[in-house]
Amino acid sequence: MAAPAPSAAVPVTRGKGIRGALSNASGRFEKTTRCYDGDDWDPLEDLPPLRTLVTRERAKTIITRNESPDISFDQSINPYRGCEHGCVYCFARPTHAYLGLSAGLDFETRLFSKTNAASLLERELSAPDYVVKTIAIGTNTDPYQPIERKERVMRQVLEVLARANHPVAIVTKSALVLRDLDLLAPMAEKGLVKVALSVTTLDSILARRMEPRASSPGRRLGAIQHLADAKIPTAVLAAPIIPGLNDIEIEAILNRAHAAGAREAGYVLLRLPLEVRDLFIEWLGAHYPDKFKRVLSLMRGAREGKLYDARFGSRMTGAGPYAWMIGRRFEAAVTRLGFAATGTPLRKDLFVPPMRQGEQLKLF
Repeated sequence: MAAPAPSAAVPVTRGKGIRGALSNASGRFEKTTRCYDGDDWDPLEDLPPLRTLVTRERAKTIITRNESPDISFDQSINPYRGCEHGCVYCFARPTHAYLGLSAGLDFETRLFSKTNAASLLERELSAPDYVVKTIAIGTNTDPYQPIERKERVMRQVLEVLARANHPVAIVTKSALVLRDLDLLAPMAEKGLVKVALSVTTLDSILARRMEPRASSPGRRLGAIQHLADAKIPTAVLAAPIIPGLNDIEIEAILNRAHAAGAREAGYVLLRLPLEVRDLFIEWLGAHYPDKFKRVLSLMRGAREGKLYDARFGSRMTGAGPYAWMIGRRFEAAVTRLGFAATGTPLRKDLFVPPMRQGEQLKLF
């Protein structure tokens, strides 16, 4: 399927406070580069707001395998490509270049919904050689982003996993996860599910600028409480930690999340792969010019002089004195608060493969 062409680059003032990225540079694989050339007779204020365009596609496969040594899961599902939450720091943004689109505004406005995800999942789970391992959802783009209210792809995937008694670990920034409590609670009783909420900041203004269409910090903490009350194993991710911007909040985030019922915790240092680096630098200069030099200096201090280091083992936590300090602060807080030292194991022995098309019911 041919992907739509990327939008022309959009100036900083367009969609401010509504979208995360401030520009829309052409994808890195494109032969031509597009840019916005404003002029006096075309005021930026007259430009219409960017609308979200959802393209429904039929994927060829749905379970993605992972062999990265510093990631805790072996397989994952991404119901959507692109994410309307618009988190400016999202490390998944560069994947839009494979569609001929921009990692900037295209990533959060030109979305793809995998409408056949549930049927593909049934087929792949029923394969004779399938080996049961926890499936992670939300590790790339958020399965509960706003379009899920209408598309319901995540809901359909979860229904398949529930019927098959398959273990699943969910990561999200959205309180929409509470819609599926009717599926999650029974799965939790069987030891089949855990949910992590990413809480980047408790500052609603910073959250609005940095993650414009994600649930507010208060709603995420509320979701943690509702999930915990439903006896669903719940974690908090203080991610990403941005030196000089939200690192001061590590202890406060963990305090609030533990009080809400989270019993596991994790963190990730800000990652700036490929196009994300320039998008974040542009955003930082526009919204926090007074902190611009300090944040970038601290980032380099936590990455051995670089803004990003993709090496396994250090890409999530950084290296050097500043990164070490962040790690020790996090460890001290989780120990003081009594977060679990290890993650909740999920059961694999209850798995029942979906019945393959044409297969007869077994008598015994």
